Amino acid sequence: MNISFFKVRKSACHSLCTLTIISAEFAGEALNLLMDVLNDDSMFVRLEALETMLHMATYGHLKVQGTHMHMFLGTLLDSNTLIRSATRRILKLVKLPNIELFRLSFDSLIENLEKHPQDEADIFSVLFHTGCNHGKFVVSTINEASEEIDQASEGKLGFDSTRVAALLVLAISAPLSHGEHFCSIPPRIFSYAVTLLGRISRALTDIMDQNALLAYLSQCSISTTFSATELNIRRGEPCLPVANIEIPNDSSNEINGSTRTSLQQEKDGASELQSWTMREPLELAAPLGGSQVEVHDEVMKPINLILAKVKDIWSSIHSGFTNEVLRTLRNFKEELATFTSDSVGTIGAVAFTLQYLQVIKQLAKVWEHFLPAKKLCSSGLGELDLVLGKLDMRLRELRSTFTGLSKEQELQILELVLLTCTLRLCKVEICCHFATLKKLSTTVSRVESILKSATIEPTIFISEVGKLLCLNETSSSEASCNPFMFKELLKHFSLSQFVLCGRLDQIKAELTIPDNDSENPLPFVSRLPVGIPCDITLHNTSNENKLWLKMSMDDESTQFVFLDLNLYGSSDKVRKFTYVVPFYKTPNAISFTLRVCIGVECLFEDVLSVKKYGGPERELTYLCQEKEVHLSMISAH
Repeated sequence: MNISFFKVRKSACHSLCTLTIISAEFAGEALNLLMDVLNDDSMFVRLEALETMLHMATYGHLKVQGTHMHMFLGTLLDSNTLIRSATRRILKLVKLPNIELFRLSFDSLIENLEKHPQDEADIFSVLFHTGCNHGKFVVSTINEASEEIDQASEGKLGFDSTRVAALLVLAISAPLSHGEHFCSIPPRIFSYAVTLLGRISRALTDIMDQNALLAYLSQCSISTTFSATELNIRRGEPCLPVANIEIPNDSSNEINGSTRTSLQQEKDGASELQSWTMREPLELAAPLGGSQVEVHDEVMKPINLILAKVKDIWSSIHSGFTNEVLRTLRNFKEELATFTSDSVGTIGAVAFTLQYLQVIKQLAKVWEHFLPAKKLCSSGLGELDLVLGKLDMRLRELRSTFTGLSKEQELQILELVLLTCTLRLCKVEICCHFATLKKLSTTVSRVESILKSATIEPTIFISEVGKLLCLNETSSSEASCNPFMFKELLKHFSLSQFVLCGRLDQIKAELTIPDNDSENPLPFVSRLPVGIPCDITLHNTSNENKLWLKMSMDDESTQFVFLDLNLYGSSDKVRKFTYVVPFYKTPNAISFTLRVCIGVECLFEDVLSVKKYGGPERELTYLCQEKEVHLSMISAH
């Protein structure tokens, strides 16, 4: 009975979500109900209420009043990581009406930090973004607390003080808000923040790297008399609904990250950085190359919102909340199933997102085996090898069955491939280290090619993998292959947010065997070839793709037949044809069942050391479900 009530309450919150987006007036009335739900015993109901509030904030319909704030901010102290994270995401977006509520939020975030110090990076990020949205409140708060900060600089309190560290993060956000009011913040405050450079830079990886942060703090600590337009590096990805977050350029460094790119353009003979106006979280930037591909915003926006949520659950994966993560991913999958757009471009985007969720699901299961408290039983290693194999397979599908990915998106997928290889090499007990090292080397080569051609800066994890691989190739000692060195790489990995912009097409196939079932088997003669009529439909294939028909009775009786696409029309989006496939290995039996499917060869994979039954040289990714073909021996009369 309790389970039923929980589902009803959760569904009610989900239903409110759509209505609150449509009507700001309804959102105001619904907020009172949602605040009551934040006291619910069920974590899932509380999380659904917060997700609804996040949607309201995203569309500018969340108007928080003083009567709501204590209840809302109380969730920052929740024992559940996902609840605290969801509340902080709302705080990044909400516009607070007065300084009292601003300071109440600030104090609550400090309390969150003191109780859950593992949340520091996310809390610092929230403080920075909140400061960008509330510049006047920040200036007033910092001016009142300047004596406290100065005392810390003299060693009386120390910058290790949670409150002082939070004040410094808040202070450095002020120059990036609207107006000239930031000039009243003393330059020395920015000098103090340099002492926390490492901790702050980890929180602001979505905005700038450590070098850019240092250059920014250095410029602000010298003078605060410049105007906002003189801060000439601007953030290049969508985030909060505020205008032009700007960061000073470090001449030796571009803003790095797998989704950032130089926006430098020549204008009137001068080199300038193109201004990117800060957008709402769901608005899409133009893809690399500058051309804006038309897509259906009503589908692409919620897809990118889901992908943003996927990034946010990385901390839960890292902390070992695997069951909660898997439930959240199932909810995302159910939400994607409600998208009904018939647009070809958005169909591909939905299919890609579903596949990406499968990758994250397998990654969460793998990561569980690398937690310090994980005790592997005798079957644990076999289970880990199995899940790693599934993760490999899902990543192959992402790479080989979708067209239209940008260089940045391909790089993010390759980073996951590097992570999978690293996870394999962390475990002494897992075999095939030589094959994994070879795959790691091949992937790094492809990554380097993308970095050079697209002028993208690598993530720290990619850089560290490259360094260790170089050490492994130049060192003759076995120390370079030490699993513990690969395990050290894991601490540098953080899941990047995937943003879909433009059109994605899915390579897929449809296969039917006409007029065949267990009641209508195809006739055959034992030991002689038999023709299998196949009606085939191919979507988004090109003549460069290598497609194979795989037919098997068991692992020992498998036959591959190459499909030469040059024989079946041009590279149209959809090709339909009938092909009678010969099967040569008919058994000496009265009847048998054949399993048939279509696969595409993964051309990016290494050539197999042993060619499979005269078939493909590399691994296959299958484009359709297996179909059963029923055959019966012709009776002799």
